[in-house]
Amino acid sequence: MNNHPDIYDLAIIGGGLAGLTLAIQARRMGHSVILFEKEIYPFHRVCGEYISLESAPFLKEMGIDIEKMQLPLITKLQVSAPDGTLLSHNLPLGGIGISRYLLDHALANIAIHEGVLLKENDKVQDVIYSDGDFNIQSGSGLYRCRSAAGTFGKRSNIDIKWGRPFIREKPTKLNNYIGVKYHIKTDFPSDTIALHNFKDGYCGTSKIEEDKYCLCYLTTAANLKVSHQSIKEMEKEILCKNHFLDKIFTSAEFLFTEPVVISQVSFEKKSTIENHVLMIGDAAGMITPLCGNGMSMAMHAGKIAAGLLHEFLEGKISRDEMENRYVQQWNENFSSRLRIGRFIQSLFGKPVITNFFIKSMKPFPGMVTRLVKQTHGETF
Repeated sequence: MNNHPDIYDLAIIGGGLAGLTLAIQARRMGHSVILFEKEIYPFHRVCGEYISLESAPFLKEMGIDIEKMQLPLITKLQVSAPDGTLLSHNLPLGGIGISRYLLDHALANIAIHEGVLLKENDKVQDVIYSDGDFNIQSGSGLYRCRSAAGTFGKRSNIDIKWGRPFIREKPTKLNNYIGVKYHIKTDFPSDTIALHNFKDGYCGTSKIEEDKYCLCYLTTAANLKVSHQSIKEMEKEILCKNHFLDKIFTSAEFLFTEPVVISQVSFEKKSTIENHVLMIGDAAGMITPLCGNGMSMAMHAGKIAAGLLHEFLEGKISRDEMENRYVQQWNENFSSRLRIGRFIQSLFGKPVITNFFIKSMKPFPGMVTRLVKQTHGETF
């Protein structure tokens, strides 16, 4: 493949799971692909790092041999309320634990091997649609492309440049979250993912590769503000009111000097098409951690987009038809999961409601099973 054509078939902005797997698929379909990532692999992202097994066949298709990697198999769920009430349940489908540091880097290497032009440390400044093509301005130059996909995650300078509606909203509880992630070593069952609730937030822990665990939590900016903008103070005074979290923060070995942090996280609804760019993953609508698995959903959306982009680039469907079918299929596959995830999230974080909800669910394991199943999808 000519890695520097005058015009690329597909430009992808953002090198997360959706962007990398979309790039691999499009190259295998015979299209020229350029992918922009503002960081340099490998690097850490704020992420729960649990992938439900609905995506296992797809990952294998991409070239990720999860069996050979001997990753922890996660089959059990624990949910704790702020008052210490603990709900334990089997996961009907289950998942694996793997860090984004390891997985994204592996996929980036596969993409390069397939012939994707991967532009690392190259931040896209603007994407302009004109006369049926896209002009993409990045730090390294101006590129022309026939189609474009936005896979740039929760919040980007492109969102601000375009003035997307969720960016213009005044700070509220829906659009002013912060996410914090550590890798730790701790004494916890390797087959279990735990979700510990505290005032205005929740924290997930699960095992990943090399006997490490991911600890990732989401909370409001208001919690950080009352903690004098100190993450350590917030963890001590707010998160550790849950005695499960107190045990982790006082006894675990923290492997990062400083946590990985993201701010101004929004759960407001977003458009799936913006300026004729197909939005995928969190760029199309923030996937709450309580939807089952955002990583699987992002890759699934990328698979849907890959098929439709291929038809468009082959001249089999128009751009309008591609966009309309993408919106339709996105809604069919994900809108229900997002709705249920947002509903569960509305119950969590409020101590009285969370305590009541978890206590009321404990005697009814069948209801818990149905709820968990509704937040997970079918294999794709």
